[in-house]
Amino acid sequence: MTFTPRRSRDVPTLVARARDGDPRAVARLISLVENGDPALPAVAAALAPYAGQAQVVGLTGSPGVGKSTTTNELVRALRKQGRRVGVLAVDPSSPFTGGAILGDRVRMQEHSTDPGVYIRSMSSRGHLGGLSATTPQAVRVLEGAGCDVVLVETVGVGQAEVEIASLADTTLVLLAPGMGDAIQAVKAGILEIADVFVVNKADRPGADATYRDIQGMLALGERAPGEWRPQVVRATAVRGEGVDDVVAAIAKHRDWLESSGELGRRQQERAAAEVEAIALGTLRARLGSLREGTALSALATRVADGEIDPYAAAEELLKRL
Repeated sequence: MTFTPRRSRDVPTLVARARDGDPRAVARLISLVENGDPALPAVAAALAPYAGQAQVVGLTGSPGVGKSTTTNELVRALRKQGRRVGVLAVDPSSPFTGGAILGDRVRMQEHSTDPGVYIRSMSSRGHLGGLSATTPQAVRVLEGAGCDVVLVETVGVGQAEVEIASLADTTLVLLAPGMGDAIQAVKAGILEIADVFVVNKADRPGADATYRDIQGMLALGERAPGEWRPQVVRATAVRGEGVDDVVAAIAKHRDWLESSGELGRRQQERAAAEVEAIALGTLRARLGSLREGTALSALATRVADGEIDPYAAAEELLKRL
């Protein structure tokens, strides 16, 4: 009988190999993050010294606007600048089977042999907001792996799927002709999260109208002196047209972030959101253990019998944690 050796969880060695550019080590670390491995605290501790060293750029927009194609072209442009790039592409998971078609690596296969590019597809696993619950920690892994830029492509934007704004330093919102007018953009909540608007498929009829609509909506907004005004850029990503303008807009926003002090504030907010999510996850796990025991059941019985109110029961439950 043969036994398959257990894959190593030697975290310091994995991190060291990831720092040296070993894609297998990066993949292993992200898998530990995605699976909630017991070694995760050790992974986070080992990666902590490298936090905040990468520029995090989020790409979002309605399905079909060309997010994957634009991401592919951005990778090409950034690699021409000699920058090391990581890509996290989040795909929706089925609410019925839990499965997901992780197709972005197929679309970006031309970069698959480039040692300066790491591409990882992630399933949302039912998490709302357009990202996976483990995406922030996966970003930390890519930062630790020495990526200069991390591109995060979301499931797609909607009226509740704007979580990318709290993760990225710069958020790109992609629009395309025929996807609705500027009023629809306002309804989706994307005017508030966008640092750069990209009117993709600009060779199609209606692109100029979409460009003007967004510019007009932005003109209505009030901004304090020195506040960032979102850029609006035309592009046709499938032909590689306008991608350099998108890269220039990202660089311009980065300069503003650094000069205004906004970059530090956003990174602090991101760290606060991570800490809160981890704390809430720990509380949910402990509540789950109480649910399996008799404590919650006994409190629920007392609430149902009118002995105590739900708030008092919740306070008592929290004390037991």
